[in-house]
Amino acid sequence: MKPLLVTGSTGFIGAHLCRALAARGERVRAFHRPTSPPDLLDGLPVEHATGDLTDLESLRTAVQGARVVFHAAAQLGSRGDPRRLQEVTAGGARLLFQAAREARVERAVLTSSVAALGVPAPAGALPMNETHTWNYPPRRWLYGYAKYRAELEAQEAIARGLEVVIVNPSVVVGAGDLNRVSGEALLRVARRRLPVTVSGGLNAVHIQDVVDGHLAAWERGRAGERYILGGENMTHRQFLSLAAEVAGVPLPWLHLPAWLVRMLVVPAAIAGRVVSLPIGADAFHRAGMYFHYDCSKARRELGLSPPRSIRQAIRESLNWYRQRGLLAV
Repeated sequence: MKPLLVTGSTGFIGAHLCRALAARGERVRAFHRPTSPPDLLDGLPVEHATGDLTDLESLRTAVQGARVVFHAAAQLGSRGDPRRLQEVTAGGARLLFQAAREARVERAVLTSSVAALGVPAPAGALPMNETHTWNYPPRRWLYGYAKYRAELEAQEAIARGLEVVIVNPSVVVGAGDLNRVSGEALLRVARRRLPVTVSGGLNAVHIQDVVDGHLAAWERGRAGERYILGGENMTHRQFLSLAAEVAGVPLPWLHLPAWLVRMLVVPAAIAGRVVSLPIGADAFHRAGMYFHYDCSKARRELGLSPPRSIRQAIRESLNWYRQRGLLAV
């Protein structure tokens, strides 16, 4: 049986994907950096392949003999060296797709993000869908721009003969968020260290719905197409209030207007150099925006079930952190 390669296999989405594929009896090859903690892969019957997205030879070794590639690896967030972010996320996608073409891989599934779609139109517009394109200054959202560029690399690979399907998860919630992508805000609420909400909104999705979407994209997705993998559209206040309710702590009591938050970009950038913030300073630019999405295309074309509840996802996330000693019992 030819293996299925999963990059970013020690991360939140990648590890869950490895687990789901292994449960289906697939032969899984888990690609990750030598220094990546393998905690989320403990006990899974996977082959380990170590390397780096910026090292073409290690990618060639990893894809050798693979039937399908799930590319879930990327540089997280917008902090750190912006050149490294682009090199890993966009440049790494280009090198991986090159290696996949050379190895005659049947199909690749790129884990992009709704961030690659850019920012929403002014208030009152319809939720964004897969036709929305990048429309924001790159320096104000380095992560989103890197994901957008990775999608351009996917389209270039398609033009060169590789089948690539793109999936765009929204804010992913659930057990196993080791790097605290969505979990940082949940932990801060549960610890009563995030009493503030800001106007604006997001779409949150259960990790298992994201995994199901990846598998469906592999089996039924159309090459070259994007599929938004989302769950519930809600305001930031609704999301954080739900987290507080699940955690059994007081709801965030202070609401800041978006204009005030946007004025705090520079102070936040300075503060972020010495203390850990729940979000990057560049996110302050996007205060007041409603990142709501129409997920009907993925459900229609991929045959996905109705999304699981975000309350359930938050509960599972907080329980997982509690089991790891990050929350009081």
